[in-house]
Amino acid sequence: MFDYVRIATIVGNVKVGDTVHNTKDVINKIKTTVSEKADIIVMPELALTGYTCGDLFFQKELIANAKKGLLEILKETKEYCGTIVIGTPLLINGQLFNCAVVSAAGKIYGIVPKTFLPVYNEFDEKRWFDSSEDLKTDVINSKSFGISEEYNIPVGRDLIFDIMGNASFGVEICEDLWTPLSPGTFLALNGAEIIVNLSASNETITKGDYRRELIKQQSARGICTYAFVSSGAGESTSDLVFSGKSIVCENGSVIKENANLIDSDYVMICDTDLGKIKADRMKVKTFKDSARLYGNSQKSRIIYIEEGKFESEGEHIEIIKLPFIPSAKDTRLKRCMEIFQIQVAGLKKRIEVTGGRPVLGISGGLDSTLALLVCVQAIRQLGKSESEIVAITMPGFGTTGRTYNNSLELMKSLGVTMREISIKEACLQHFENIGHDADNHDVTYENSQARERTQILMDIANQVNGFVVGTGDLSEVALGWCTYNGDHMSMYGVNAGVPKTLIRWLIDSVIVNNVFEKSSAVLSDILDTPISPELLPPDAEGKIAQKTEDLVGPYALHDFFLYYVLRFGFSPEKIYFMAKKAFKDDFDDETILKWEKVFYKRFFNQQFKRNSLPDGVKVGSVGLSARGDWKMPSDASSKIWLDSLDNL
Repeated sequence: MFDYVRIATIVGNVKVGDTVHNTKDVINKIKTTVSEKADIIVMPELALTGYTCGDLFFQKELIANAKKGLLEILKETKEYCGTIVIGTPLLINGQLFNCAVVSAAGKIYGIVPKTFLPVYNEFDEKRWFDSSEDLKTDVINSKSFGISEEYNIPVGRDLIFDIMGNASFGVEICEDLWTPLSPGTFLALNGAEIIVNLSASNETITKGDYRRELIKQQSARGICTYAFVSSGAGESTSDLVFSGKSIVCENGSVIKENANLIDSDYVMICDTDLGKIKADRMKVKTFKDSARLYGNSQKSRIIYIEEGKFESEGEHIEIIKLPFIPSAKDTRLKRCMEIFQIQVAGLKKRIEVTGGRPVLGISGGLDSTLALLVCVQAIRQLGKSESEIVAITMPGFGTTGRTYNNSLELMKSLGVTMREISIKEACLQHFENIGHDADNHDVTYENSQARERTQILMDIANQVNGFVVGTGDLSEVALGWCTYNGDHMSMYGVNAGVPKTLIRWLIDSVIVNNVFEKSSAVLSDILDTPISPELLPPDAEGKIAQKTEDLVGPYALHDFFLYYVLRFGFSPEKIYFMAKKAFKDDFDDETILKWEKVFYKRFFNQQFKRNSLPDGVKVGSVGLSARGDWKMPSDASSKIWLDSLDNL
């Protein structure tokens, strides 16, 4: 469902050379995955015999009993619909291969021999095995296994297994991964969305970190899910200790791994979202270019597996409420400061090129605060005085004492050139000129204030040989929550790539890192202020009456929708499904559905504003610049997206 695939890695309690014990152990562990609804089960290299058998691999008794054990597994899993990948030695036309056998519902669908056989340091695999390069056939008859049903079994490193058209995977074995060009690389280029690696990786100091990074990088380069599982502590310790490592990576990120350095006798379950893989492969044309250039040099055979259910709903995937914000504090602080530095670097370049003074409006809210901090840091790095920045507070009908005082205190503490220009009289004159009743607090009443503020900023920029720095953020751009040719417009938007949910954490990180020591107190108070455009009069107590999230919806939800719409192009149904899980403790299903509909309506209807946005630097994985990340006609219809939500 929704492209979720459940992977189980099994590290058995192996006894070296005891195929009877190992077979029973494998069968028992496979049975434990039935209730887990695993779609693909992966076991280590040579799991039926143990990797460390040495010259016992030359013994016919061991090889014959490994085949016997394999047949027993096929018999015991005949009613099991998951796809099983297990490592075992196999004789094929008189040659011994270190193989991965792929089966489902008691039938062998393919055999993948190991290609690269290490013969350095502690390894001596060519002593016992031949490489897939040495195969004399690409198919064998099932009768050669003693299977009563006769059918052909494909053999080779070029096999891609397609499970009912829902997921495709390829197989490589241990050392194959450690080579400059692994078989899995070509399998990925030829369409495999998942690469599984059956390994026997011994543990030495620092090897674990290197191996982890290698797997992450391989999954990133192949834009795939990579599932690695290694022989465990049951292997011989005559000379080596084996890690029993299981690790599953998804396009460069670890999604699940076992906790122990040395491990064995366990089953690890995880879900991967192939929707992310499919989306990135469709978008990243250089991946397709590589497939065109290099894929044909190692063509693949597609093997269709007709057994499977795909019942996973991604239960083992942790869906983060705030996808733009790292949950770990140390990571969040580091990420936020990196983003702040990117914003500063973008503005520095603009100041250097134009020679102009930054001019911006300060409301006492989050967005303008962050923009001012970026301006100050950029000016400092250029060796100029903070007074070069012209910061203007423009109180209007909705300005409260708290935000007004915070804006003044912030500007004073930062040492910028301060100006205060009330917009009330100008707006009242404007209302009179256009024949608008000042007691009618409609959209004209609100937008006139936004445009008056922008006119002031533009004109002062002319006065001081400056340029207007925009304060609007990515979330506002997505929703069109800005006044066209009002706060929508500037000469450079420093927050254009920053979503609303991230802005408060950027300011928090600046406070924690004591970047603006004299401003810490007022910055803390600004963080506690409700988000508001302050275009309507305050309430009777002088507090903010107009709260943005009451009108447009919770930014936590909108940023969630925004991330999955832009980053992966997920369907409205899948995003709704994910949002229900992520926000189950915060919003009921009806509320989530209501605001998702609002998101799609506004996202489509407000594209005309995005098509005329000023320059602004991208800081994360998504952006809405019409010159870069998002090219969309202003008059596109949202009907099919909204219809899909109406049909839920």
